[in-house]
Amino acid sequence: MRRAPARGTRWPDPQYAGHALHAEWTKARTAGSTIWLLLAIIATTIAVGSAVATATRCPAAGCGQDPARVSLSGIDLGQAVVAILAVLAISNEYSTGMIRVTLTAMPRRHTVLAAKAAVLSGLVLAAGTIAVLGSVLAGRLILSGHGFTPAHGYELLSLDSPTVLRAAAGSVLYLALVALLSLGVATAVRDSAVAIGLVLGLLYVFPIVSTVVANQHWQRHLEQIGPMNAGLYVQATVGLKILPLTPWQGLGVLAAWAFGALLLGAVVLRLRDA
Repeated sequence: MRRAPARGTRWPDPQYAGHALHAEWTKARTAGSTIWLLLAIIATTIAVGSAVATATRCPAAGCGQDPARVSLSGIDLGQAVVAILAVLAISNEYSTGMIRVTLTAMPRRHTVLAAKAAVLSGLVLAAGTIAVLGSVLAGRLILSGHGFTPAHGYELLSLDSPTVLRAAAGSVLYLALVALLSLGVATAVRDSAVAIGLVLGLLYVFPIVSTVVANQHWQRHLEQIGPMNAGLYVQATVGLKILPLTPWQGLGVLAAWAFGALLLGAVVLRLRDA
């Protein structure tokens, strides 16, 4: 026999969560910036990846390039657009005062944040999938004419390859995790400019610092803990033995950053007035 909840507690209400999801989905699809930022994610990722592939050559066997990472290099810039999309998902509500209406209608704040995270993740996963598939296709067409041929030890890029499939799927997950990281940071700091600056700093400063640190021991540690450095190991298809982390371990580091940011955001959202 099911026991009644103790006084002051409530069983999870699927219908309440459904209302929260519907509300967040409505806000996301009616916001004027959402569709443009999603299109920008796709266009930026494919365009940058294609440009890098166009500039990359493999004139002889053993040229040391990773065709999958070359094709997916647009993720490096596309993630900045993802961060902006994720930050605006909540900071716009704070700037307009709409957050008070949201929390009045949906007083369970952790449910509101979870619904935002779910809707945001779904949108980024969809856009990221299109962007990654377009990047892989562009890389296959471009790199085959730049020396990445079986004669030089490279097969054509194809999702039939387990390593290429992992790199592609991992890149989509990478973008979704960047979105969750950005959402958590924005929930905690509320200001869009500050949040975007913090997220981009976390993503891009670690690679810069790791390149200027002379001590190889500390350089390796910085590469292991940096969310961008570690997360993008999932794109590697060659030279896996020399990576500081395995591809999935690296993505796990980014997942830890995203979870920590969301946890911080949830605590601040719960404790601080709107």
